[in-house]
Amino acid sequence: NSELFTLTYGALVTQLCKDYENDEDVNKQLDKMGYNIGVRLIEDFLARSNVGRCHDFRETADVIAKIAFKMYLGITPSITNWSPGGDEFSLILENNPLVDFVELPDNHSTLIYSNLLCGVLRGALEMVQMAVDVKFVQDTLKGDSVTEIRMKFIRRIEDNLPAGEEITTQ
Repeated sequence: NSELFTLTYGALVTQLCKDYENDEDVNKQLDKMGYNIGVRLIEDFLARSNVGRCHDFRETADVIAKIAFKMYLGITPSITNWSPGGDEFSLILENNPLVDFVELPDNHSTLIYSNLLCGVLRGALEMVQMAVDVKFVQDTLKGDSVTEIRMKFIRRIEDNLPAGEEITTQ
């Protein structure tokens, strides 16, 4: 099952590389696709995990690493490199299942192969009112010893009513 997913993801990335002229456009497309997945996946995650609202970014990090990654990818990344202000941390993936059977060709040195994951995290967290910046800072496909995803809390998203609508009290 996971091998099928890995191979299907590889075919998707290969097709994007054919459709777009440069790696930067492919990276943006992977992030956008991931974002759209995350926006929808959060509902499934909340229903299946019975996780309540997180009270702070540290609790959010724990839920992402220990429950979400385990549930959907079968791995548990470690949480490290917290910033002094507690608004930034790294997820270290010892084993990224998306890159099994993958070697980046020399002409795709700037491709962020697993960038879909950044979009998924960003989209899912936005749906629970958290704006975050998510990016890869290390990647085993590029010769690093581990894969590192850096997450930075930007702000809490307030529920806003659409323009022209207001709350009426009776």
